[in-house]
Amino acid sequence: MSTQAEAPQGVQGITEADIAQYLANNPAFFERHAELLSTVQLTSPHGQRAVSLQERQMEMLRERIRGLEMRIVEMIRHGQENLAIADRLHRYTRTILLTADAAELPARMVDSLKHEFMIPQATIRLWGADSVHAGAAFTQPASADVKSFASSLMQPYCGVNAGFEAASWLPEPAGVMSLAMIPLRLGDTTFGLLVLGSPDPTRYAAEMGTEFLMRIGEVAAAALSPLLLPAP
Repeated sequence: MSTQAEAPQGVQGITEADIAQYLANNPAFFERHAELLSTVQLTSPHGQRAVSLQERQMEMLRERIRGLEMRIVEMIRHGQENLAIADRLHRYTRTILLTADAAELPARMVDSLKHEFMIPQATIRLWGADSVHAGAAFTQPASADVKSFASSLMQPYCGVNAGFEAASWLPEPAGVMSLAMIPLRLGDTTFGLLVLGSPDPTRYAAEMGTEFLMRIGEVAAAALSPLLLPAP
């Protein structure tokens, strides 16, 4: 014996989709039959109790409102985080602008980055610097492989420390599990590398966005350019 309800005489072949389309195209139906809104009983999603069509609609609206509220809270949180990052970047840039002696810039940049962004280890290494800066920590030698690697980077490298030479420039390289390496360049010329290190292997991940790191690198490169050899 079939358990499927039979369509009333004269409406054979009408599907639920046909009914739904009719109601959607004829909103005045419920104005003409307002009593249906209170007599139709549905199952509540919050239990097995029966509720009217009006109550079910209200519950659906409340669910949508809760979802929108959660999205608004998330947007506010992201906005606050972005504002905090912008403030830190502003203080970092201000530190650079207030440094009168260009030779002090690399150390001041490193200190500011570590303080503002809670970076455990950081360093800057330049090649092609003016000879007056010979002997400074930021002009110590870098191999041809490092220079070639830095020049090949179209964006900062973020990922695990796989024994990179640049990691050895950091104060405590043995504790560095992840790295961010940011090329310093003017135009097409790469003249240095900004290296950030963390003991957290997930701090700098390959899938993370690099736009913010690129901005830090661009500001650093522009500020450090006076340390380079004068153009011939």
